[in-house]
Amino acid sequence: MKVGKRLFQYALSVKGVIIAALAMLTISVVAELTGPFVAKRMIDQHIVGIEQPWYETTEGHDAVQYKGTWYKRSDRFKVDENKGKEIHILQVKRAYYFINGSVSFDGKRSVVNNVITIKNGEAVQVYKGQKLSVDELFAFYEPEIGRLLWLAGGYFALLAVASVFSYGQKLYLQKSSNKIIQNMREDVFAHIQTLPIKYFDHLPAGKIVSRITNDTEAIRELYVTVLATFFSSIIYITGIFIALFLLDMKLAGICLVIVPILYLWMVLYRKYASKYNHIIRTRLSDINGMINESINGMTIIQAFRQERETKGEFEALNNDYYAHQNKLLSLNAATSHNLVGVLRNMAFISVIWYFGGASLTAESAISLGVLYAFVDYLTRLFSPITGMVNQLANLEQALVASERVFELLDENGTAISSNNVKRYKGNVEFKNVSFAYNEKDYVLKNISFKATQGETVALVGHTGSGKSSIMNVLFGFYEFQKGDITIDNQSVKDMPKQTLREHMGIVLQDPFLFTGTIASNVGLENPKISRETIEKAVNDVGANRFIANLPKGLDEPVIEKGSTLSNGERQLISFARALAFDPAILILDEATSSIDTETEALIQNALEVLKQGRTTFIIAHRLSTIKNADQILVLDRGEIIEQGTHEELMMKGGRYARMYQIQSAGGQMAM
Repeated sequence: MKVGKRLFQYALSVKGVIIAALAMLTISVVAELTGPFVAKRMIDQHIVGIEQPWYETTEGHDAVQYKGTWYKRSDRFKVDENKGKEIHILQVKRAYYFINGSVSFDGKRSVVNNVITIKNGEAVQVYKGQKLSVDELFAFYEPEIGRLLWLAGGYFALLAVASVFSYGQKLYLQKSSNKIIQNMREDVFAHIQTLPIKYFDHLPAGKIVSRITNDTEAIRELYVTVLATFFSSIIYITGIFIALFLLDMKLAGICLVIVPILYLWMVLYRKYASKYNHIIRTRLSDINGMINESINGMTIIQAFRQERETKGEFEALNNDYYAHQNKLLSLNAATSHNLVGVLRNMAFISVIWYFGGASLTAESAISLGVLYAFVDYLTRLFSPITGMVNQLANLEQALVASERVFELLDENGTAISSNNVKRYKGNVEFKNVSFAYNEKDYVLKNISFKATQGETVALVGHTGSGKSSIMNVLFGFYEFQKGDITIDNQSVKDMPKQTLREHMGIVLQDPFLFTGTIASNVGLENPKISRETIEKAVNDVGANRFIANLPKGLDEPVIEKGSTLSNGERQLISFARALAFDPAILILDEATSSIDTETEALIQNALEVLKQGRTTFIIAHRLSTIKNADQILVLDRGEIIEQGTHEELMMKGGRYARMYQIQSAGGQMAM
């Protein structure tokens, strides 16, 4: 599905607000664009209208007295009202003259000693005039003052209406835009929760964060500013062209050439800007990824004195980002201002040519009001054009950002199931399971074993032997390619991932704590886990000993990753977390490898109680911790090479026995 169509679908989620905003925008534009028509009427009918024919009449409404005789403008007479002798009021330069008679045609005017000459081509007429004083001229204008005030009041009322509705459309458009981005961010974040673990193996966390924050912010700018500008500009331009066609169809048609020129310019701009924006968004994502990685690995960077090298890598990315930003800025500078300037000059040259030459004839002379309105509309036309052109850069950035966000949303995820299943017994069986992370190099080969309810199964072997891979496929983090895994005789392939994990608990070698409190890290804000359950889990693993010494106990704040706590303390909290969920299957992934001997003794005592009724898998680093396991699986290069209890394996004198003897003697052996 195209990016534009998907953005439109998100807009449909708040279509009611957007329609209301567009309705307000239309009313605002209509009210604002009515202004020049009002001004045209004020000029043509009530200011320049004084030059219309006047006729002798009797005293009454709209009648003006001049030297003892009453006169009224021709358009102020009623249908059945009698008209007397025709007279004219003409302006020559800055003075007005009374002409006692009719005027045949209009043209270039001049006056010498109250004698007025009018020339139009070869035609010349001469009239005897009387110059009007200020008071006499005001008397002829006085009937129009009330009408001018009404029109002025109406004009200000229109401006007020335009202002109110303009405020409303901006408010509602921005509210709808913020709501759209809120929905989009929630969709992206929710979708991330469904992605398989292997997706995160290939994409750094910083790049994912960049898509959720930076890219969606660019899209927000699309809805808040870009689309609002384009919507308002299109409506505004449409309204202006309607007004121009009402004023003069021929000249409006000439000005209409601006529209295809603007469209072609936008197409050409996007062709080049898209290339730069793709690189810019990618580099910004790379920068975020490197910053995130550097912060997480700051201890290693400083310990191995890699500050200068890391800074150099960052500068290389930053310089590339800077260079392409400058290329985009150069493109924007070369297009936006120049485009508007060229179009504006073309339009005004057309007006000058049309009004200044082709139309100044006796037959087709235009009124001053039409000229004013046309120039006013033409001037207003370039404000929305400038707004649209200036937003082209933001438009392209938002579209590129949208591609990146939708690319993330298009990743295949696992549907989250809200179904709850009855706590299963925990009988696990691997049936000839083979698994490869890259679909071809198998790290597990024909793994088969059974673990019945309440049993403890230990997995041992050298690094890379497949211990953690067994747990990854059991938990459903990765899909195995061959064989089957069943829990209580039901294949895990037939179970939704959330259902599969509902009654499983895991403790990793490197414990992870969230920002919050110790209690929130144990219960993970699960409403089904009470405070009493949390306290019991903490007591069972022996974590209450150090928690009791904290100022706020279970409510002690935990900052990111629990960096204020020791390794052992973080591990105890993660143990308590797993046990608070009362899992049917408990997995300990080398969970005691980073714990001191005293803490390990506490956990071992707690585990003896907690393992009752649970199937427990232990990936062992210290073989001394698994002597009581019901089964020990010895792995090598993805295969089970030995299987049995501690005593049985020691009697065999095989791989396990040698590893145990080396550790007992204090030797080092990678597990």
